[in-house]
Amino acid sequence: MRVYCYPTCGTCKKAFKWLDENKIGYEKRHIVEAKLTVKEVEDIYKKSGLPIQKMFNTSGKVYKELNLKEKLKDMTEKEKLELLASDGMLLKRPILVNRTFALIGFKEDEYREKLL
Repeated sequence: MRVYCYPTCGTCKKAFKWLDENKIGYEKRHIVEAKLTVKEVEDIYKKSGLPIQKMFNTSGKVYKELNLKEKLKDMTEKEKLELLASDGMLLKRPILVNRTFALIGFKEDEYREKLL
């Protein structure tokens, strides 16, 4: 299982604490230093089952600077995937991925249901 994260992210820290407390093994991947490919982002998107908009870090600085709230409405799915892959700071985190599913963000109930 891999967890894409940003080390100073408070939500990522909560997820790691929960995973550690429940003795669930994982591999960390820095979402900015080791950028995801468009294929990886697409794989996460499909495994998550969520609308693609839910993958965006809407409270992030880059999202706001690019005025994506308005721009995303007119973008194709392919353009959104490419945009998400272009800058790790645009991705909502943490992103937990295994062979069959992906969890975007950290919701303890969701982690408990899928991992315990």
